[in-house]
Amino acid sequence: MKENARSQMKKPVIVLGADHAAVNLKKFVGDLLRKEGYRVEDVGTFGRDSVDYPDYAEKVGREVSRGKGKKGILACGTGIGASIAANKIPGIRAALVADPRSARLSREHDDANVLVLAGRPYRKDRVRRIVKAWLAASFEGGRHLRRVRKIARLEKRYLGR
Repeated sequence: MKENARSQMKKPVIVLGADHAAVNLKKFVGDLLRKEGYRVEDVGTFGRDSVDYPDYAEKVGREVSRGKGKKGILACGTGIGASIAANKIPGIRAALVADPRSARLSREHDDANVLVLAGRPYRKDRVRRIVKAWLAASFEGGRHLRRVRKIARLEKRYLGR
């Protein structure tokens, strides 16, 4: 088996989504992920025609909440709206981050399963470092697990699930 095929089997599927304001960032991130050996599921949008970010936040969130081992990366113009929308989906812990340290900590402390980025403007080098930091980090558990469980209980209490 070729090395690239082996590395793709070990890495999770990353679900990508963005609105029209971040479609270029999404393409950049998708290319980066593929080069790193990740399998990518791109749920759109694919053009610059105006669309609504909650639609893509829902698509990414739904896929991540349904699939074990999947993570998502989502973007809109500022990242704020997409982050708010994604966090309405049960089981999603979407983190809007702007630097590699926050990206790493969102995984280590909060077990974030969706990374949210701002699409306007974006610097390729910074985005590359953020995405790599987020993907390289793992949830630490321990005292953080207690907190993530409290988030899940809040979700159940207020969603009635």
